[in-house]
Amino acid sequence: MGKSRSKNNIIITGTTGMVGEGVLIQCLNSTEINTILVINRKPCGYSHPKLKEIIHQDFLNLSPIEDQLVGYNACFFCLGITSVGADADVYFKMTYTLTMHVAEMLSKLNNNMTFCYVSGGGTNVNGKMKWAQVKGKTEIDLMKLPFDQVFNFRPGFIKPVDPQKYVHNFYKYVNWLFPIGRAIYPAGFCTMAELGNAMINTLSHHEERKILEGKDIISLANEPS
Repeated sequence: MGKSRSKNNIIITGTTGMVGEGVLIQCLNSTEINTILVINRKPCGYSHPKLKEIIHQDFLNLSPIEDQLVGYNACFFCLGITSVGADADVYFKMTYTLTMHVAEMLSKLNNNMTFCYVSGGGTNVNGKMKWAQVKGKTEIDLMKLPFDQVFNFRPGFIKPVDPQKYVHNFYKYVNWLFPIGRAIYPAGFCTMAELGNAMINTLSHHEERKILEGKDIISLANEPS
């Protein structure tokens, strides 16, 4: 703790996916956020006075938009692909290489930046699953970059918020399980509002590098302003 509250200028990636869209909604509704830049390969479908969008296809080459990435004090990185059915090399490139490329550039362009990375429950660089190892390596290497602070978020089941558009179809059939799962295993179940609010609340912290499991996310989301 220790950083005073002020208006924040943030970058969000992945807002055409469920997690990124949910985080965007929370940030649009937050009085703590002054301006939001979203970078997508296709339009996110949202319009707001504090929202700016850049359509850019190649996240491994940000040089054409580099001058537009200056002046931000946080990045909420929600971009990623599923490991299901993905070639191992493609998954590594789209998870580790892409994330590190974006993070390295942002850390050079912006002083005192907070970087929040959406990893996932079960992430473990020494785990048996390849995806868990890749995300674990990404977490470790992000924390080596010269950001003011880095938070690696490991949510499990995330309950979407209204009026989200980019929600996986299976959530329509399993959302009813959320209250049961939250009661039995609260560490594995959080809401999209909690995830977004937890990210926003990192901006009142200073010089921290943390891995946030489910209970940590919920606790941070409910932290007093």
